[in-house]
Amino acid sequence: MDLSFVLTLLVFSPLLGIAVLAFVGKSNEKSVKLVGFLATIPPLLIAVGTYLHYLWGKDLEDFSVRAEWIQFGGFTEENFFSVYYELAIDGFSMLLVVLTAVVATLAALASWKVNRELKGYFMLFLLLEVGMLGVFTAQNLILFFLFFEMTLIPMFFLIGKWGYFEREKAAYSFLIYNGLGSAILLIVIMVLFSRLGTTNIDILQTLVKDPAAGLDEPITASVKMGLLIALLVAFGIKLPIVPLHSWMLKVHVQAPPAIVMIHSGILLKIGAYGLIRFGLGIFPEQFKELSVIIAILGIVNLLYGAFLAFIQKDFKMVLAYSSISHMGIVLIGLAALNEAGIQGAIFQVISHGLISALLFFLVGVLYNRLDTSLLANLGGLAKGMPIASGILLAAGMASLGLPGMSGFVSEFMAFLGLFEVMPVLAAIGCIGIIMTAVYLLRAILGITYGQSHREFTAVSDLKGVEYVPAVTLLFLIVLIGVFPSVLGSPLQSALKTIMLGLGG
Repeated sequence: MDLSFVLTLLVFSPLLGIAVLAFVGKSNEKSVKLVGFLATIPPLLIAVGTYLHYLWGKDLEDFSVRAEWIQFGGFTEENFFSVYYELAIDGFSMLLVVLTAVVATLAALASWKVNRELKGYFMLFLLLEVGMLGVFTAQNLILFFLFFEMTLIPMFFLIGKWGYFEREKAAYSFLIYNGLGSAILLIVIMVLFSRLGTTNIDILQTLVKDPAAGLDEPITASVKMGLLIALLVAFGIKLPIVPLHSWMLKVHVQAPPAIVMIHSGILLKIGAYGLIRFGLGIFPEQFKELSVIIAILGIVNLLYGAFLAFIQKDFKMVLAYSSISHMGIVLIGLAALNEAGIQGAIFQVISHGLISALLFFLVGVLYNRLDTSLLANLGGLAKGMPIASGILLAAGMASLGLPGMSGFVSEFMAFLGLFEVMPVLAAIGCIGIIMTAVYLLRAILGITYGQSHREFTAVSDLKGVEYVPAVTLLFLIVLIGVFPSVLGSPLQSALKTIMLGLGG
């Protein structure tokens, strides 16, 4: 059976929801919310179907599609400058597609608290999902870039129109920083395209590693290093790497909770995906040369985020700095350049996507009821919201790396990899792990069992559809922690490719 249509259907199926929403009246809020939510179900089912396809022992290449798209012509008989419509997935990108579909569906449920201009909100939401799914399935750099850009505009409006008090400042900060990253990425793509005549990711990996393969003028080592540094900056803004992080803090605090679920859970992971797929995948030798610098950047991220999270008074800011700290673990794992480290980095990408989505969902629940996220105003919450407080505590334990939860697996492997090659830096990084426990326990125990400054007995606990995101995300976090092979098994082929590129 020909399955080449599946990825196209996966990526563009949310557009059907946008088309239906165009015919739904603005005043019919229940129908708008229902259509917005239901439109996220087809990509979720298809994404889960790709995972089941893998579990049944079938090849993920069955989903690959390649068709003529843009041809410049006139340069050579073989039409040297051609861009193809290419979609494909491997184990790594499949897991990110599943993560994207799951978080998008749960964020759509969390959006039921949005109470103004719902039609525009869900249209932008679904367009954002198209961009995210496209980023992780694109098989050439130009298509990747187009989907990458597709995520920026909806996100800009979702922050700027439906966010909190300083939403416009946060939206412009998001757009400026990410726009600069996009410009740098575009320069890299154009250099590779003009020199190698292709933007196909697999072909680029071969040509850059063996530049004499059919090329009159191979790319020099200095140009490769320059391109890798440019990629490090472009995706470092997205990750983010300190000091390119200030925009992210504004977004995490000012964007509506459902959008922060997507931003922290998925969009930040595009930075990690780009570093792994393009930085490490296309320029492995140059990545080796920068490994110590990348490890140091990871340690800086880890410690900087952890220490500043400790002194924050707003729970949103605690979680924002926590995200910076946890992205440092991704850099640490990649810098190790061994199987344990790289697998730990990828595990951290998936794990943090689930944990951060759960934490920001719970922040949205608390803010909706109490109109505050200040730690001083949330003490003793367990009296009035015991279930929400219990899930919050569990999410905090996962974030600090409690064994039996996904955070432990990713942190253990990333540090194991770094200890093998850079034990001194790894030992310094362990301070960040200790600080993570300190700031998370301080914040979450203060919220749940700390001194109460107001009466919460009249506040309602989780109810109705709110249980679905909370329970689903917590289940997945525990599942990965107890049974990590649900991630590890699909990653083996991708890891093998990366290690071969590194000469391992």
